[in-house]
Amino acid sequence: MQKHHVVPIERPEGPSGVDSQIGRAFLGLREMLLHGELARGERISELPLVARLGTSRTPIRLALERLAHRGLLDVLPTGGFAVRGFTLADVQDAIELRGVLEGTAARFAAERLHHDSELNGLRQYCAQMEALESLSLDTFAAYMDLNESFHAGLVDLAKSAMLRRGIAQVSSLPFASASAMVFPTSVLPNADANLVIANDHHRSIVDAVAQRQGARAESLAREHAFVARRMLGVAMSDTDALSRIPGSPLIHVTG
Repeated sequence: MQKHHVVPIERPEGPSGVDSQIGRAFLGLREMLLHGELARGERISELPLVARLGTSRTPIRLALERLAHRGLLDVLPTGGFAVRGFTLADVQDAIELRGVLEGTAARFAAERLHHDSELNGLRQYCAQMEALESLSLDTFAAYMDLNESFHAGLVDLAKSAMLRRGIAQVSSLPFASASAMVFPTSVLPNADANLVIANDHHRSIVDAVAQRQGARAESLAREHAFVARRMLGVAMSDTDALSRIPGSPLIHVTG
């Protein structure tokens, strides 16, 4: 079976966006990292990337710096960059941290909600996700897009630029994003049951925010992230599912 990787949406940064040479270099390098084309610990040579990515060294250098800032590369003491490897504990911690931050976002949303109509977008995403009868290779892409929109909408309702930056930073690690586990979960046992649980979490978070129940909303959002952490544990024992986690080649599995 051909292996597929679902890469979380990387939105353009700055006025030039992905049309700039830096943006193209950044996305190209990120794809190479997530697909294992650059091995853990490998020192990156800029010159071969010039030909491969079709750009000059300056955009590549700036893209490498951005990837280092995102946590995917290490800056070497002697200069240059190397591919960062992650342990299973690193991955679990990243998901846990996202849960803490999204829990805070849910609490802020409940505390800062001005009108119930602000939740209409989240309710629409919930309805569309619930309309998908199963989580499979045929439906995961639609579900992933809706899931990404739901989580982004929740962060919007938190009305905190600082919190938005924190969540963006931790979610830039491929396995920590809100939808990182959607594709691998679709091939695991009990995928439909997990879909029901995730949808129930979404609805419950919206309800808690609507009722201005900040503590409940925070707890639910953290529990929601814990499900992804649990799914990761299951995927680690399934070679096919593990191969479908974006960035899995960067994870060093011991034992």
